Amino acid sequence: MRKLLLVLLLALGSVAAAQSPPPPVAPLRPFVVKSPHGDRGDDYHWLRDDDPKAKRPEVLQYLEAENAYTDAVLAPLAGLRQRLVAEMRSRVLEDESTPPVYERGFWYWTEFKAGDEYPRLMRQRGTPERADTRAPSELLLDQPARARGQAYFKVASTAVSPDGKTLAWTEDTAGRRMHTLRFRDLVTGKDHAEAIPGVLEELAWANDQRTLFYIRQDPVTLQSGPVYRHVLGSDPKTDVRVYDEADKTLFTELRRSASGRHVLIDVRGTDTTETLAVPADRPTDPARVVLARRSQVRHDADHLGGRWYIRTNEGALNFRLVSAPDRAPALRSRWRTLVPGREQATIERFVLTHHGIAVQERVDADVRVRLLGAAAGRVAALAAPAGSTVTLGEHRDPTAAHLRFDVTSMVRPTATYDLHLKTSRAVLRKAQVVPGYDATRYATQRLWAPSRDGKRIPVTLSWRRDRARDDGSAPLLVLGYGAYGLSIDPDFSSNRPSLMDRGFVIAYAHVRGGADLGEGWYAAGRMMNKRNSVNDFVDVTQALLKAGWGAPGKVFAQGGSAGGLLMGAVANQAGALYKGIVLDVPFVDLVTTMLDETIPLTTNEWTQWGDPRQKAAYDYMLSYSPYDNIAAQDYPALLVTTGLWDSQVQYYEPAKYVARLRAKKTDANPLLLAVNMQAGHGGSSGRFEYLAEVARMYAFVIDLAGAPAALPAAP
Repeated sequence: MRKLLLVLLLALGSVAAAQSPPPPVAPLRPFVVKSPHGDRGDDYHWLRDDDPKAKRPEVLQYLEAENAYTDAVLAPLAGLRQRLVAEMRSRVLEDESTPPVYERGFWYWTEFKAGDEYPRLMRQRGTPERADTRAPSELLLDQPARARGQAYFKVASTAVSPDGKTLAWTEDTAGRRMHTLRFRDLVTGKDHAEAIPGVLEELAWANDQRTLFYIRQDPVTLQSGPVYRHVLGSDPKTDVRVYDEADKTLFTELRRSASGRHVLIDVRGTDTTETLAVPADRPTDPARVVLARRSQVRHDADHLGGRWYIRTNEGALNFRLVSAPDRAPALRSRWRTLVPGREQATIERFVLTHHGIAVQERVDADVRVRLLGAAAGRVAALAAPAGSTVTLGEHRDPTAAHLRFDVTSMVRPTATYDLHLKTSRAVLRKAQVVPGYDATRYATQRLWAPSRDGKRIPVTLSWRRDRARDDGSAPLLVLGYGAYGLSIDPDFSSNRPSLMDRGFVIAYAHVRGGADLGEGWYAAGRMMNKRNSVNDFVDVTQALLKAGWGAPGKVFAQGGSAGGLLMGAVANQAGALYKGIVLDVPFVDLVTTMLDETIPLTTNEWTQWGDPRQKAAYDYMLSYSPYDNIAAQDYPALLVTTGLWDSQVQYYEPAKYVARLRAKKTDANPLLLAVNMQAGHGGSSGRFEYLAEVARMYAFVIDLAGAPAALPAAP
């Protein structure tokens, strides 16, 4: 029987059974990482190269050697990867388009043509009620044409002037969030001469149709920088600096108010917010403070109908919604409470319309939408069964007759609805079409797993009904993030059926560090509580195994970015629980990065992870930092990915992590590093190009699980 099994494995082209070439060995070069609380050695520091345009030959040679090794190890899975790409692409509607959204006399949408990697930006004239079907469709921006010849291409943002005659957009051709701002005359179709490099995504037009506010990228941290204003036709060198935040631990953002009367500048940190405004009718006026920053107070403010509306955690842990007079928004005595703070519900977002206010709330890890105002008495809260989400959709213009919302789950493709705010009638605007997918074959369920300290951790599962069950036989993939107060909603992916069709159960672990159960859940997984995120993930995995939702020896984990830090800490703490772990663009060298203020995101994130200049924070971070806690022990099979031009988690963190782990670990399991040499944090930019990266990860876990490479016939 054993001989037959070996023959079958070799026939399938198993990575585990195939003879692998020797892995690259990174040379050791002693380097001392200085800190106020003791020095640490880092023999792989030499892999760091901060040049934004080119890396040293020795670094490139090492990364290319790692890629070659990964390709060689995964070569037996080439057929499976090709099959997976074909499967996933077959579920993509190639001539897809987004549902049109109304803004100042036009309905805007993006559309793909068959074979396109990138969409085209389109519009059609219309009223707040509907598009004018007699009006011609206009092509505003042909992304496939602009992407031609580029190894990487991404349009990060677009903004049309209030009169609809000028388009501004930012595009990135390096993958490092280093955008160039460009302009197009939509009447003539010709581009303006000026191009402004080194800007961030956010754009905001003034009402004179000629002045655009933008943010210049900090040349060192690549994050927030000063706000400038540009006048069409002028030399960008003469652009005026409008605001420059002195505290570099904070982010600066930019937007227009719902009323169109203000250009708003938001200064945000983990524990504070400040909102400033420039009159959109007088763009040369100085920015004035609307709501000043206060320690431990966060807010979001918007303006419509002569009043300010403010979501704030002042006096309400999970936020409350208030309105304030136009001329005295900071005067608390004149605030009027619209939605009070509640322990059981978190206010996440609100949208202002001339017909009422829509509020997005989260209760027990599920999202719902409530309406305030005239429509509230006619429409119940828009909610879905546990494990599904109802979220506010795109809403650009308060005069729009409809409120957009989306409904989805792990097994239900996204359905976009428009709720008419006068008649309360909901119209299905677009149902995501997934060719060949039958939602009735799949199931989803919300479970609650016990943690070691007595908490109940929400878990959302999905599986194919006829291919997996809770009898302890299924391969199990557990996904996790748990950082920044971001709640990971169990949304639909047209790629995941390729795993579920092969018998996988997929689970979202809503661990502490996200805000899935409110702001207290977030606080319990950050700073000096971060280890709770790691413990929660391990406890969820063990609970799922105990309940029969996975087979021992067939359990996998995956997380990216801050979720990659989670995966690295889990591998150190409980690696034996998993057959394989995937770390995508992982933040793994926590302490060294947080000590270096020249690295993008560092100073902004001291309030997320801790300030290592303080000994207590330094010691705590050092206790779980994945890179610093690699041990001489067995690890599961690991697939680590990164992008050479990543501005959020620098490529050298995953590269150093793999080099040190390979030198220390005591097992013979695969350890693979895949470096995208053209992209950054988000991987390949094209919608089909990206499928190859997903297929690599899926093939890795399918092979290790012994799942079928080819799909069995559907019943």
